[in-house]
Amino acid sequence: MLKTALCRSLGIEYPIFSAGMGGNMSGPELAAAVSNAGGLGVLGFGGLPTEFMRAEIARLRSQTDRPFGANIILPMLGEGQIEVCMDARVPVLVLFWGDPKPYVADAHRRGMKVFLQVGSAEEASAAVAAGVDGIIAQGMEAGGHVKSTVALTAIVPETVQAVTPVPVVAAGGVADGRGLVAALGLGAQAVSMGTRFLASEECAVAYAYKERIVASQSHETVYTTLFDIGWPDAAHRVLRNRAVAVWEAAGSPPPGQRPGEGEVNGRMRVAGDTIDAVRYSVFPPMPEFTGDVDDMALYAGESCGLVHDIRPAAQIVNDIMAEARAVVAELSGG
Repeated sequence: MLKTALCRSLGIEYPIFSAGMGGNMSGPELAAAVSNAGGLGVLGFGGLPTEFMRAEIARLRSQTDRPFGANIILPMLGEGQIEVCMDARVPVLVLFWGDPKPYVADAHRRGMKVFLQVGSAEEASAAVAAGVDGIIAQGMEAGGHVKSTVALTAIVPETVQAVTPVPVVAAGGVADGRGLVAALGLGAQAVSMGTRFLASEECAVAYAYKERIVASQSHETVYTTLFDIGWPDAAHRVLRNRAVAVWEAAGSPPPGQRPGEGEVNGRMRVAGDTIDAVRYSVFPPMPEFTGDVDDMALYAGESCGLVHDIRPAAQIVNDIMAEARAVVAELSGG
């Protein structure tokens, strides 16, 4: 049950993807650790320079010979970014928030597989008609940018029914072995996890951000459009922090009228450069962040309540699989 047809198709041991969190949060160290542990590590390439992307793929390949993926956020697509992935023949190209059709044929000619993360069964059906090899169905419990408006338990079976035999991966609200087994029971062939891997040693974000994930409960997230500088009008789920509370106390004003708008909260490293961390920016606290994480976007899914420590990514994969096996054995009466 735990080695699905999708595992065999991709050449991976375990039905676990690490989400390709944008802005290079999911860098080569995290992706390689997940792939080496038997899952599918996915690089996060939202809005990054092409030369940096090319170097990150090379760094990943120097750390693993296992299959991996790269995630492109289509509304943040820049010139040459898709071509970098094509030239590198990334095994799995993951696309989000857009139409995959222009890229499928070129990817297939290079022996690559294309997955689209979707927010509805209708979007999934259109993607399958365009020729994608797999669907990532995202429930609204997910952290980060969220296209779905329904729960994982609704979108996964509905999507599976709509696109069978194309494989479906479940994303949102899964952080342990119980969630993995539940997702497989809904018809998914793997899970994609972001929040659990945010709290890994390898994830490329500020350590204080990871600590906030560990300290939070599921009811402490909020679904909002607040952090929109760099990607407007896209809903996302974050931890409720001071930035959210101050904005709500001001009456939730629109962009241009928000408290402290345009203020610099600190400095941080993104794609090899040091940049200003601007209030309401799409960027979360990245490595070497010098400000207070309470003023930044702290992307997290409702599964944060299941995350109790910061661990190596390989240990996360192995512990989830051990728990999943125990759940299956219990359900089987073993």
